[in-house]
Amino acid sequence: MRILIIGAGGMLGAKLIARLARDGVLGGQAIRHLTRADVVPCAPITAGFDVETVVCDLSTPAVTAQLLAGRPDLIFHLAAVVSGEAERDFDRGYRINMDATRHLLEAARGAGYCPKIIFTSSIAVFGAPFPDLIGDEYFTTPLTSYGTQKAIAELLVSDYSRRGFVDGVALRMPTICVRPGAPNAAASGFFSNIIREPLVGLPAVLPVDDGVRHWFASPRAAARFLVQAAEMDLAQLGARRTLTLPGLSCTVADQIEALRRVAGDNAVALISRVPDHVIAGIVAGWPQRFDAARALTLGFAAEDSFDMIIRSHIEDELGG
Repeated sequence: MRILIIGAGGMLGAKLIARLARDGVLGGQAIRHLTRADVVPCAPITAGFDVETVVCDLSTPAVTAQLLAGRPDLIFHLAAVVSGEAERDFDRGYRINMDATRHLLEAARGAGYCPKIIFTSSIAVFGAPFPDLIGDEYFTTPLTSYGTQKAIAELLVSDYSRRGFVDGVALRMPTICVRPGAPNAAASGFFSNIIREPLVGLPAVLPVDDGVRHWFASPRAAARFLVQAAEMDLAQLGARRTLTLPGLSCTVADQIEALRRVAGDNAVALISRVPDHVIAGIVAGWPQRFDAARALTLGFAAEDSFDMIIRSHIEDELGG
């Protein structure tokens, strides 16, 4: 099997690659070659198969055509401009989140074969007002540029799959928390910051009210989602090539109490409340709770508590 990962230099790409390198197989097939593509260099990795790294501008049609010249069997499309940045830089958000996806799908169509494509979408495709529980039949009315770009890309993946150019699925990821590494430009970044920094004795800023509720899964679960989707027979999805994935619904207050249970009062004391009305306004338009029945039926599962999410971060990132 030949695999291409677009956006391989990010957190989720690194988690996925580490799992593929550990397993060496996917869906019962040995991995023979992996191409990692991103605008930034990827970290070194040791694997039992060939690993190629390409640093490139993924929004350029010629680049995506070149990446598909090796006819990868499986493509993970993880590249994106994150929510806060997409809102601040309208042009860049559309160039990376929408245009690059279209270029990739067109390159697959031009390559004359039908690769499997796993595209990471987002629950940002939904916009308020919401029902208390958002089911699989709920419509997409995003209230951010990022959510709009992801919704457009979902439709493209579905239509190119319908036409037989690709065999694709768009995975509506929960907010991934606790994310390792430095804070990024995502409006949702504080959900991770208020846990990650205090766990290592550093201060963190909370820009929204404690009552803000959101939908979460760990990086460990996210990598598992990608592998499960890659191993699925996507034909069972029919024409509906999107999946809202399972997660955990909890408030910021729930997060903080989980941090207290895991790391104690001293960790919680490192969180400072500094309201940011821009971030609060963005988050107010995000969904809070889902009934991901379709994905659950297919075997996808996330954590049962935020304590589990924190402990997975400690185990995977802090050696605990």
